[in-house]
Formats: sequence, C-alpha cells, structure tokens
Amino acid sequence: MHFTLTAVLVAAGLFAGVLLFLELGRRVGLRRLRQDGDAAGAGVGVVEGAVFALLGLLVAFTFSGAAARFEDRRNLVVDEANAVGTAYLRIDLLPAAAQGEMRDRFRRYLDARLAVYRALPDLKAANEHLASSNRMQQEIWAQSVAESADSQSARMLLLPALNEMFDITTKRTMAAQAHPPLVVFGLLFVFALCAALLAGSAMARPQSRRWLHSVTFAFALAGSVYVIIDMEFPRVGLIRVDSFDKVLVDLRRSME
Repeated sequence: MHFTLTAVLVAAGLFAGVLLFLELGRRVGLRRLRQDGDAAGAGVGVVEGAVFALLGLLVAFTFSGAAARFEDRRNLVVDEANAVGTAYLRIDLLPAAAQGEMRDRFRRYLDARLAVYRALPDLKAANEHLASSNRMQQEIWAQSVAESADSQSARMLLLPALNEMFDITTKRTMAAQAHPPLVVFGLLFVFALCAALLAGSAMARPQSRRWLHSVTFAFALAGSVYVIIDMEFPRVGLIRVDSFDKVLVDLRRSME
C-alpha cells in the first residue's frame, strides 16, 4: 500500500507539474503574441515536433521495457515451478531409504521460496527467507551427491535437474531487481514538462483556456508514467504477478 501511495503521489505530482507548465507556456505565448503578433509562432513547429516525438519515443520505449520485464517475471515463476517439479519427480532415482528425507527437504525448500515473495515489500524478511532457501539448496545438493554416488541414472538426471532448479532462483532474484536507471525516469519527467511548456505556448492564441485539452494531456502523461512504475514493481503495486504463484502453490500441494 505504501508503494501504491508513492506511485500515485509521483503521478499526481507530474499531473500538477504538466498543468503548471501548460499555464506557464500559455502566458509566455500570450506575451509573444502581444510583442510579435501573427509572426510569434513562425519557425517553432520543427522544435515542437521534435520534442513531442522524442517524448513519445521515450514513453513508448519505457513502457515497452516495463511490459517486457513484467512478462519475463511471470514466465520465470512458471519456469521455477517446472524445474522444481522435474527435480522432485527424479527423487525416485535415489535409494528408497533416502527418498523420504529428500522429499521433506523439497517441501521445506518450496515453502521458503514461496515465503520470499509473500514477504514483500518487507525486504528484510524476504532476504531472510531467501537466505534460508539458499541454505536448503546446499543441503539438498550435498545429500543428492552423496546418495547418488552409486547410481549413474541419478547422477545424470537428478543432479542436472537440481542445478536448473537452483539457477532459476538467481534469475528470479536478478529479474526482480532489474529496472531502468533513475536518469531515464528523470529524463521522462523533464521531457513531459518541456512538452507541456511548448503545448501551452501553442494554445495561447485563443483568449480562453482550453481546460479539456490541458487536463487530458496531463492525465495521459501522468497515467502512462504511473502504469510504467507499477509494472516495474509487480510485487508491491496494483499490477501484480502474484496470481502466477498459484503454479508453485499447486505444486506444493501435490507434494503432500
């Protein structure tokens, strides 16, 4: 909820800033009209078009990147479920006496993995669960190596499956931390305000303010930025990947 409020405040700040710069641009435009008359807007169309084009490209690429990372994070949840499920099935290759303890380790490991993402946005608790799951990885690997010493099929099939199961945790951790540099968002804000200034100047010819156009323009920019930010943090905002955790939850139930 704290993150959602922060994202809303950022979007609201951009909304207010765009409206402010539209008004500033309008006043600058009115002053130029009084000084230069009809020649006030001569030769500025190229600059306005370039700024709006760059703003559109920046919003498009930032939105596209956020959407791609959101989709990657969802796919990684499914990949982890598949990797854990495959490794769990291959426990059958171990000696019968070792299978019970190994299955119990897998259950506790998957519980720890689920707890990592359920703890968010509490990073301290999430890191504690992550450290716990990493310790369990070492235990599972050590026992698997020891128990598969006399089984070539276990060494060839179980150990690679475990390696893939462990690797996916690193991929998910890094994917959760992958975000555009802050300078990209800063540039997006600067371009939005510059575009608002130019748009306000272009709307200076009518004496009355065009509130409908101004509010629509500000809302479009602020709404786009809000959605981009929300998709970048899909564990703490309104746009979430939590529903995909169901595949891990279902896998955990199947282990009973």
